[in-house]
Amino acid sequence: MRISRKRITHQKGEKREKSVRGVDDGKHVKKGPGRSGSERDEIENAMIEGELVDKGFVLPGEFIGTNEEFISGEQTFNSGGKIYAAVTGNVKVNKSKRTIMIKPEVNSLNYIERGDTVIGQVGNIKNMVALVEIVHINGRGEREIVNLEPAAIHISNIKNTYVKEISEELCPFDIVKARVLDVTNMRLTIADKELGVMKAFCSRCRQPLKKTAAGLYCGSCGNKESRKISTDYGTGII
Repeated sequence: MRISRKRITHQKGEKREKSVRGVDDGKHVKKGPGRSGSERDEIENAMIEGELVDKGFVLPGEFIGTNEEFISGEQTFNSGGKIYAAVTGNVKVNKSKRTIMIKPEVNSLNYIERGDTVIGQVGNIKNMVALVEIVHINGRGEREIVNLEPAAIHISNIKNTYVKEISEELCPFDIVKARVLDVTNMRLTIADKELGVMKAFCSRCRQPLKKTAAGLYCGSCGNKESRKISTDYGTGII
């Protein structure tokens, strides 16, 4: 049986039409070559960056969320279940990890980082914790410090040995050199030998205490006291 040329052309046309429909429907699409390692890295980085949602510009101390909503991230701090900005910058939220953080915008601000050596003055002493107002960060010049809450020295971070009473090692108004352990809860340590009280005041007459072989002595009233002192006590060296 003979098939006309016209019929053959028509059959071929039908096949071509089906092939085009297959592409339009997303079927039988030929896959291209696999992506290179560098291309995959670029895509993964883009996905990670895409998870960070910009929530706007904030100043230190501004409320940015709660502990129920987010996990406190870099350059933030917690207080009463709420999360606040510790520095000036843009709020970034990692949606997949539920982490909220601040990307600093103003480099001139002096924000505290983990591992920093700081100088502060002891305020209240509550139970097993001494609260410290940080006034200087070593190596950062005289710029204003971004720190809205007192730092804390727990009794376990005063010495590398057992401490029975915190009042025997620290007292209100003492000037201390400490190292930052944690910026989220602003915890400090003075356990290392170069850390500790740099200048102490008599608990009776508030005069400076002098360092002697037997401990600290007040030249005004004769009172003797003890502290966890720094090796730089009384030298004025920060």
